Formats: sequence, C-alpha cells, structure tokens
Amino acid sequence: MEAANNAERAHRSTNKSGKHPGRQELPPNLPRVERVLPCTLEQRVCKRCGKENVVIGYEESSQLDVEPAKYFVLVTKREKRACRSCEDLGVVSAPLPPRIIEKCLASDRIVIDTVVSKYCNHTPLHRQSVILERDIGLEISRATLDGWVLKVGELLIPMVAAMRRELISGTYIQADETPVDVQMREGRGKNHQAYLWQYGRPEDARCSTSV
Repeated sequence: MEAANNAERAHRSTNKSGKHPGRQELPPNLPRVERVLPCTLEQRVCKRCGKENVVIGYEESSQLDVEPAKYFVLVTKREKRACRSCEDLGVVSAPLPPRIIEKCLASDRIVIDTVVSKYCNHTPLHRQSVILERDIGLEISRATLDGWVLKVGELLIPMVAAMRRELISGTYIQADETPVDVQMREGRGKNHQAYLWQYGRPEDARCSTSV
C-alpha cells in the first residue's frame, strides 16, 4: 500500500512539473494601440424584445504588430534674420547641426540604419540598395552605401583606439581566429575567404573586442 501511495505522489509531482507554462506574455514596455471592433447591426438588438443591447465590456486579445518602415523627406528650413535698420550688417542664418556626412542626400538616421542593417542584421549593401529601389523607387548605388559605411568607420577610429588601450592594459591577450566567407560582386563565381579575429582579456570578461 505504501509503495502504491509513493507511486501516486510521484505521478502527481511529475504532472505538476510538466505543466505547460501557458501563453507567452508580450513585453509590458511596448506601447499599446487599441482597436475596438463593434458588434454587427444584428448583435446590437435584443432577439427577444427588440431593444438595443448596451455595451457591458470587451473581450480582449493581444498580438505583436509592426509598422513598416515609413520613408519621408526631411525638409530643414534654417531661419534667416536681418535688421531692418542696419542693412549693412547683412543676413544671419541659423547654424546647421553637425552631421555624419555633410551635404549627404540621406539623413543621419538612414546612414545609421544602413550600418546596423549590414553588421547587426547581416543585410549586404547591394541587397539594401535593391530594397530601397523596390520600396520607394529611389536608386542608391552600392558604391554610395559603401561610402556611408566607410565614413562611419572613420568616426569610430577614436573608439577603436580606446578599446585597444584597454585591451593591452591587461597581463595577457587571448585571440580566436574564425574563417568567414565573404560574398563578392556578381560574376566572381565564389565567395572570398576572409577571417575574423577576436581578442580579449580572460581576466576581465567585459573586455573583448573583434578586429
């Protein structure tokens, strides 16, 4: 009898531990956009007495949604001022804020998005060029996108130098070599063999950099 009770308790414990955790909750930090679906005309009228049914509440359900990227032209209008009494002083204009690439057709956000898409989302530049032409009909060559990426790289050189100083300040450096296939331009027939070297200080898990 005792053995049977133990087996039953073990069975209940197994069922409890194997219980399905339920539906995954969506992150609470995401904004909520409500969509109210009204009842049909037939549902608004009581089938028995014909009076109008009143709203007593809502049945709610939530889904993760997304707004497609919305491209627009940012028009910057710099205020110009002049003194009517002192015309010889000329006209002054509001200064332009610094930009990643001066006089560039694209805003800083577009340039940053290009770099993030290439290195974080692994979207090649030629594919990004095709996507822009497909979505908004704007043809931006791969060479132009290359220039944007190179300019961002130049601006990051001081940060790379700071990372290098922190890296070599330790007692020893650990390195790892990983071969990477790089897709070449059309017509080459095969990928180019490249390498990714990662350096780090084992005594400090926070200090790791890739070159």
